[in-house]
Amino acid sequence: MLVKDGVIEKMFIEPDMPGDPFEVSDADTMLAYIAPNAAKPLNVTVFTREGCEYCVRAKGMLHDAGIQFEELVLNRDYSESTIRAVSGRSTVPQVFINGEHIGGSEDLEAYLAKQAKNAA
Repeated sequence: MLVKDGVIEKMFIEPDMPGDPFEVSDADTMLAYIAPNAAKPLNVTVFTREGCEYCVRAKGMLHDAGIQFEELVLNRDYSESTIRAVSGRSTVPQVFINGEHIGGSEDLEAYLAKQAKNAA
């Protein structure tokens, strides 16, 4: 619901989808209404391991690109079997953006370069 000066301006009724009631985000719907041309925030998760130089590099690239991310650390937040099940790999870092498996730090570097080229 969008309220301005105490008056309801717009009601957002999300579709009633069987199975996943959260398929459509209220925040995404409101953002599309208020600022249809605004860039949508990225959902980024990085699987890392403490002491991993490639993980530090990947996080640095995301930070430099102004991309916020969630970090999951091996043996604290997940196990090696989890990273294999999720990514098909046992190496770190493993980066996921909007549900898409990007890969390790070199893959992330190529992804960010392609995004920058497409934006230009």
